Amino acid sequence: MMSNDIVEISKDIYFIGVFDPEIRTFDIIMKTSNGTSYNSYLIKTSEGIIIVDGVKLEFQEQFFKKIEQHCTYDEIKYVISHHLEPDHAGSIPELIRRAPQAKVLISPQATSMLKAITKTETIDFETVWTNKSITLGNKTIQFLTTPYLHWPETMSSYVVENKLLFSGDVFGSHYCDKRLFNDLVGDFAYSFQYYYDHIMRPFKSYVLSAIKLYEKFEIDMIATLHGPILKENPKKYIDLYKKWSEVDCEKLASGNKIVSIFYLTSYKNTRNMAEKIYEGCESVEGIVANVYDLASLGEQNMLKLLDESDGILIGTPTINGDAPRPVWDLLSCMMFLEKKGKMAGAFGSYGWSGEAIDMILHRMKFLNFRVPPLDLLKIKLIPNEEELQRCFNHGVEFCEILKGKMVEMTMN
Repeated sequence: MMSNDIVEISKDIYFIGVFDPEIRTFDIIMKTSNGTSYNSYLIKTSEGIIIVDGVKLEFQEQFFKKIEQHCTYDEIKYVISHHLEPDHAGSIPELIRRAPQAKVLISPQATSMLKAITKTETIDFETVWTNKSITLGNKTIQFLTTPYLHWPETMSSYVVENKLLFSGDVFGSHYCDKRLFNDLVGDFAYSFQYYYDHIMRPFKSYVLSAIKLYEKFEIDMIATLHGPILKENPKKYIDLYKKWSEVDCEKLASGNKIVSIFYLTSYKNTRNMAEKIYEGCESVEGIVANVYDLASLGEQNMLKLLDESDGILIGTPTINGDAPRPVWDLLSCMMFLEKKGKMAGAFGSYGWSGEAIDMILHRMKFLNFRVPPLDLLKIKLIPNEEELQRCFNHGVEFCEILKGKMVEMTMN
């Protein structure tokens, strides 16, 4: 351990990141009860210095003090930026100003972003991708193309001599602990999964593609951009991501499609509609339908149910010209899903105006769900027998389309 919490995490590789223990909300959508860290690294080689990622702008002076304990700025040969989000790239413009001779290494998709944050067209940079590598003195770094984890320009890299993976945002946690390594910090399992659910879950197919790349390497350590460095059994964390990202094999093998019907109800009218829709869905071969009362579902349960569903139907009353909050809470969870192939619809009972159903349909189209062009299913007050039959038929038709019946889909 050196001064100012500089830690040699592997031979000639140093943690020069910073800690943000006070932050309680990250990117608006995530709670950070333990704070977070902005992890950056410095690699010493026999021919110069490599800086790996930066830190948030507000913390850049701490970052520069740590660099200065190791080297002068003219010794820096490369700056590798795995991800140009402001919490990792806020210090990059000033770092480049102090070390203008350093070449910045980024993914091809990051070119315009780098020019935007540095406000210059003359920056010395090079784009890198899978199968491309650099050697500086006694260190060789191989680059890995890992887009959409969680921005289009994200990438990873692997230090051959150290068997160390710089993963970018993948395998991170918003968990602040200066003991730094996963075998020394407290229990951060909740933070690790919470981070996956809220950042990586929408990109599960990209996670699996990245893991295929990672599995080609012998990995002794994963140096993340947030939270604990994974020194003890890093494969455990790769396996968790793989497990969470894989398609439910049992469901795939059975050929069944899962339809989840969520509803909120004031006077049981929307619930009665939901139950009839359920009966219609269940009458279609190869469909497994379930009904859920939104009044009793927490966010984690919503995420799990939405994630495993092929078809999603939301029932709501209209109150004061809008859908009630639990309905919007469910819709807000949808930003954390990989929505490819998922189909959605809405229905409900209303007293006066009934616009909540239209609002939900519009939102689901905007979120890029497949929305079939079915008749609008909104019923004034108490549904009668004829209207309940409409609900049954709606469930049948929704599921037949989900199973492959050809119709022209409505997209935003």
